[in-house]
Amino acid sequence: MKLLALLPLLLLAACVKPKPLPVMGQAPEFHLITQTGDAFDSKSLTGQIWVADFIYTTCDGPCPMMTRQMRQVQDSTAAEMGDVKLVSFTVDPIHDTPKVLAVYAKRYRMNPQRWWFLTGEVDQLNDVGLGFKLNTVDGNLTHSTRFVLVDRHMRVRGYYSTSEDAFLPQLMHDIRQLEQDKS
Repeated sequence: MKLLALLPLLLLAACVKPKPLPVMGQAPEFHLITQTGDAFDSKSLTGQIWVADFIYTTCDGPCPMMTRQMRQVQDSTAAEMGDVKLVSFTVDPIHDTPKVLAVYAKRYRMNPQRWWFLTGEVDQLNDVGLGFKLNTVDGNLTHSTRFVLVDRHMRVRGYYSTSEDAFLPQLMHDIRQLEQDKS
């Protein structure tokens, strides 16, 4: 009898839409250079869901792990969410030239249609780091280890600490939620 009384509540709960992800700010605009030496404008990401991080190629700390995690996002989204893009910004533009970034990108088997490694002038990259409210790019090579999720309207929808065990499943969940929201 109690089960019958709960059935309408369970059915109602199944119909409830997930809570929308918060809007945490606007992604910064940028004009940088890819690992192939091509110009890259942030406006090319408008209409796309994308994930960003900050790394540098000579890092012996968290950067290799973060890049492997980005590769996992690339691979996990390939089949069902192939339009999700990935952007890795260097915090060491003096060393991380397009040629160096190309070698690094190849090592991690990045898909050049979906994942870009970007460099540019220190002040440009600093504006991006500060625009995401993550870190400065000023030559000291310290940087955030968080990933940033950006929606189709260039709004920041989540920050994910790569040091937390459950961050990848949460990020994938949130990407799927944005994918279903076609607005």
